[in-house]
Amino acid sequence: MNAKPTPPKRALLIFNPKSGKGPSPLPRFIAALGEKGWHVDAEELPQKGELVTLLSSAEHYSAVIAAGGDGTVSSIAYVLRNRGVPLLAYPAGTANLIAQNLNLPEDPQELAQVVDELRAVSIDLGELSVAGKSHGFVLLAGAGADAAMIEGAEGLKDRLGVFAYVVSALKQLSPKTTTFHLTLDGKAQDVDAMAVMVANFGMANFRLPIAPGVSPNDGQFAVLVLKAGSVLELLPNLLDSLRAKLNLGEPVFGKNIDVFSASEVEVSTEEPFPLQYDGEIHDETTPFTARVLPKAALLLTGASQEELET
Repeated sequence: MNAKPTPPKRALLIFNPKSGKGPSPLPRFIAALGEKGWHVDAEELPQKGELVTLLSSAEHYSAVIAAGGDGTVSSIAYVLRNRGVPLLAYPAGTANLIAQNLNLPEDPQELAQVVDELRAVSIDLGELSVAGKSHGFVLLAGAGADAAMIEGAEGLKDRLGVFAYVVSALKQLSPKTTTFHLTLDGKAQDVDAMAVMVANFGMANFRLPIAPGVSPNDGQFAVLVLKAGSVLELLPNLLDSLRAKLNLGEPVFGKNIDVFSASEVEVSTEEPFPLQYDGEIHDETTPFTARVLPKAALLLTGASQEELET
């Protein structure tokens, strides 16, 4: 008796046509998956309400692929939370920080190999509550100077790519500061700062560490308070990050950044401050609450557990 042929593995690919610039390697990636016996159903990223409907049958697929920027990936990861469906953060945006933190390759053939091996890691998700609505984030949420920098980079990304963020930061040498009222796991604390960031992953652009000991699956956020009065005062912190990147010692990060740990964070300010989560600027402003959803996402990765925690 002849053995029945093995049915093809199926993947649902959701792509954001507004992400990235220039020719897309996505067709080559899909072709590479096909060569490995995968069938890919491709859908354009819908509105948020319709995304829930699109992903209602996600368990019928061996993997879901989010092709877009970090905001696209985090919105899909949040809908898929606690459902055990492996998700690939396909790097099709400008910064692709989620893909960088997961040590994913950019080559289409190598990305197809990651999907085919289905090597996944369970990570925490962040859930942001603001203005009566809930949103998910994978990387970080922030209020203040970082949100202003991202907003200022929007019109530059098509021409400058990831360096748009650098240019935007340099245009804000003396960002606005305020008193942030923080509640960290029920303990209140007031800090004067130009930004507060609630981080789930520990690396920024070019895989530079933003703080020591940040783990995406320890049930805790790293809460970063940027106390510096100007962007230039953060230069020693950047040099410290480079030092850690080059394995020249453990980062100290100096006196300009305080780092706290908490699983639930409430942030308010004397006046509304701009808010971003996973690189996306939205209409909402402070106040907001962020809480950890422990190991709620299953993400495909090219990194080892040790690499994710360094």
